[in-house]
Amino acid sequence: MHLGASGNLFAMARQLRLQETEAEKRLWCRLRNNQLGVKFRRQHPIYTYVVDFYCHSCGLVIEVDGLVHSTKESEFNDSVRTKAFTEFNIEVIRFTNYEVLFDIETVLDKIKTSIKKFQLE
Repeated sequence: MHLGASGNLFAMARQLRLQETEAEKRLWCRLRNNQLGVKFRRQHPIYTYVVDFYCHSCGLVIEVDGLVHSTKESEFNDSVRTKAFTEFNIEVIRFTNYEVLFDIETVLDKIKTSIKKFQLE
């Protein structure tokens, strides 16, 4: 479930849980307590990363990206990260803060589609 994440990463994840963005808070309110039929964890350490949300049973990572992710360097880093997860058979879906804050129902529909896709496999 953690794919060898270090102790330092667990400490970082705990800190990030205390500093979540408004978009992360809103999405977590809709994911927590198995509301979509599966368990999600927030700020979860995997491999050498901390992901925003993770469903182990579906192998699904959900990332909520702010403006910092719109730079070329961040886009490259995000693609490297996504490739690493793909090698572990983990799907990554990304949403912007704007999408979560202003169109959460569409975000949830996309997440439900990914969950259903996994359940059909």
